[in-house]
Amino acid sequence: MSGAPAPAADTLRVGFQATGTFAWVLDVIRRHGLAERAGLELRASEFASPDAGKLAINSGSVDVAISDWLWVARERALGSKLVFYPYSSAVGAVMVKADSPIKDISGLKGRVLAVAGGPLDKSWLIVRAAALKRGIDLRRETTLQYGAPPLMFQKMQQGEADANLNFWNFCARLEASGFRSLLDVHDAERELGAAEPIAMVGYVFPEAFASTHRGAVDRFLAMTKAANDILASSDAEWDALRRLMKVQDEATFRALRDRTRAGLPKQPLDAEIADAGKLFRTLADLGGPELVGPAKELDVHLYYHPPVSGD
Repeated sequence: MSGAPAPAADTLRVGFQATGTFAWVLDVIRRHGLAERAGLELRASEFASPDAGKLAINSGSVDVAISDWLWVARERALGSKLVFYPYSSAVGAVMVKADSPIKDISGLKGRVLAVAGGPLDKSWLIVRAAALKRGIDLRRETTLQYGAPPLMFQKMQQGEADANLNFWNFCARLEASGFRSLLDVHDAERELGAAEPIAMVGYVFPEAFASTHRGAVDRFLAMTKAANDILASSDAEWDALRRLMKVQDEATFRALRDRTRAGLPKQPLDAEIADAGKLFRTLADLGGPELVGPAKELDVHLYYHPPVSGD
């Protein structure tokens, strides 16, 4: 006698940046069959840039994307109802050549600064705010170049920019090839009053989708946590990821592994929200709508709340 047919899996359309670290999480999920165990069918779409992922989530062509909470906060203030759940607190830095004469942020005046992402990228907004606090307006006092992280990485390597604000994984590669950090985004966050590293990047869902597909969203978040727990505890798992990481040397490989682990969110969600609220208020006070959009306080409904254990 045959058993009852298995229930159909819920489908989730997932968008992610091809050069981002979520590709590694998806590989862990695939190799360990975590989606099947969660009753999910993942349909993944790769995007060439962070902005492409933002367009996809706003257009409804994906159900979840990886983006930053400052962008989500701005979108909510402008009427686009999205919700956010922490993925990583790993952030990048402003990088310069090891022998560059630039010693601090003030030295960027009159220089070419390549910025990964776009003018609303979270790291750029935070670095801009930290510079404003020091009396420096980087948007007006530097020549800015915006673009996808790999392109900005190449411009820096080829000497087409004096400094590069890039995502942390590209910064690790730059460090391995003779560059140094001028200002780490975590340091900029601390200058702006953040006590603990904030998960700047997270899973973003349309609020309506998260409300009507709550079970699938909750299982997705539990599944990705299981994948991250594997990455946090297993060195062998990282060896299996080497082909995706495309690293040329052991130092870069270890830096990417260790920084990924260090960036896994550790704060309870309520503490995360409190710290994010403080940072948002500082950004709003320093830069106003130009930095954060029309809101002056962080929307309390921005964060998605999965059920607590035992619910």
